[in-house]
Amino acid sequence: MSDKESGFRMISPRDKWCVHSYYSLCPYAPDGSGRILISGADPESGRAQIYIVSAEGEILNSFGNEIPESSFYHTGCWQTWSSDAKYVYYQGGTMKAPMISRYEIAMGETVQMPGDMEGAPPFNEPIISGYLGMLYAAGYGDGNYYPGQAPFPFENRDEHGLFEFNLTARTQRLRLSVNDILRAHPEREKLERAEEEYKRKTGNKEGFTLMAYCVRWNRKGDRCLFYFGNHCVSKARQEPKLCYVFTARADLTDIRLALDLSFDKRGVHWSWHPDGEHLVGYASHPDNDNKMCLCSVRYDGSDLRMISRHGAGGHPSISPSDPCILMTDENLSPEGRIVFIDITTDREICAFRFPREYGDHVPYGRNPYRICHHPVFSQDGKKVLFNILPGKNAVVCEINAPERNK
Repeated sequence: MSDKESGFRMISPRDKWCVHSYYSLCPYAPDGSGRILISGADPESGRAQIYIVSAEGEILNSFGNEIPESSFYHTGCWQTWSSDAKYVYYQGGTMKAPMISRYEIAMGETVQMPGDMEGAPPFNEPIISGYLGMLYAAGYGDGNYYPGQAPFPFENRDEHGLFEFNLTARTQRLRLSVNDILRAHPEREKLERAEEEYKRKTGNKEGFTLMAYCVRWNRKGDRCLFYFGNHCVSKARQEPKLCYVFTARADLTDIRLALDLSFDKRGVHWSWHPDGEHLVGYASHPDNDNKMCLCSVRYDGSDLRMISRHGAGGHPSISPSDPCILMTDENLSPEGRIVFIDITTDREICAFRFPREYGDHVPYGRNPYRICHHPVFSQDGKKVLFNILPGKNAVVCEINAPERNK
């Protein structure tokens, strides 16, 4: 695909450090207007805002006055359109004391309440989420363990898990605690034996840093997936890898274990297929446990199969307009790649290389010197939005999605 065919363009404010929210959340307005949601941090003021930009890249609106902590440099403010594009939900406050905000575009009014989110669901409210601060306290931000910064003590497993937040009623309630999930876990006995052995070997009486996190919704909003485990816990803790992907109905009933990626198993970055029935992500290669490949699985854990040999562990998604086109990224250094694959032949359709690191000495973890491309399709599958880091400020860019040679 030539530069002209790709339609490459930078669309975010050039004087701000900008990202869209995540590869599993569409930043394009659902009303077909072409408007796009972006988070941008001002290096001079040290504050961040949410920007609504037009299809031409013009700033139409800006709001919020947030502190760009380490999580911002990965996922911005988790800004999400409401289903009618009249509101924008976003995350504010701090990871220790987060706030959920709902901004009404027409009136310019904001409603806030204490709580956390990794994007709003397709039906707007209630929002279902764990607390992002748990991940970063465990070590996700820089590899260090900060138990005092966690919104809840990890060992208090009846106090944290998946919460329900309702901005209209200003209510919060714990819907599924970590202990609730453990009680329903088909591998519960195995986990309990592993935890007792871990306590015996390390002397860490509080046990594993278990948490529930990464709630992701299918497009219909009738099912979600969530992760359960000790996500990216500090290596100093000496914990085994614990990573389970569950699915549930919107009311958090009919909980199914879709994937077991724990202990010696490999896998990362699972989200929904556009069909709303399957998940897509990386898992162990069927012929080599030391390698990963792209796979799909039904929400109940059945029909696990390889769909591509690609094993870079990026952020994959399937085109909503052609289920035979898979897009993912490769977090190479200092440049990464965005790759499009025809899964009928398992061959690259095309690929693009873009900078994703800045500076000679890039710190570990989430910071302004490194981004993930996080490519995401528009609702009609015609456009792709992603992040690059061509200088000191990250920039949100767009290209035309390629087509297969049918």
